[in-house]
Amino acid sequence: MSQTALDNDELFGEAANEMREDVEASLAEAWDALPESDDVWETDADNVLGVLNGLKSALDAGDAEDHLRDAKKWFTMGQRADAFDDADDLEAEIEAIGEAIEDISAAGEQVGELTATIPALRGTLEEAGVDESEAEDEAEDEAEDEE
Repeated sequence: MSQTALDNDELFGEAANEMREDVEASLAEAWDALPESDDVWETDADNVLGVLNGLKSALDAGDAEDHLRDAKKWFTMGQRADAFDDADDLEAEIEAIGEAIEDISAAGEQVGELTATIPALRGTLEEAGVDESEAEDEAEDEAEDEE
């Protein structure tokens, strides 16, 4: 084998290692960009709407999607170039982060729907409470009149 072929193999090996490091770095950044578990579990709100608004803010994947995209891009490039000896761990981690982002997004949508629904529900219940109070007052007035 010629010196040039050895040099090219060595350069390819270095590039493959750097590509794997880039994928791993992007995956680490994606995990770091996800919300902390305490941020979606603990609250300082005084009412349900405050809890929901806080939760909605916490359920933001932030830059995790961008980092995951970078990881997928470099992973795909490395796979197509057959640069990785074993990429199963990277593929599994990419899938795990993708699922976490999907779960966060789905939960955010559900919280958003509740955030929009709860004030209207409260209004409906308050109106129903006024109607019940008026009916009770009328019943009491009638009972007093009969005495």
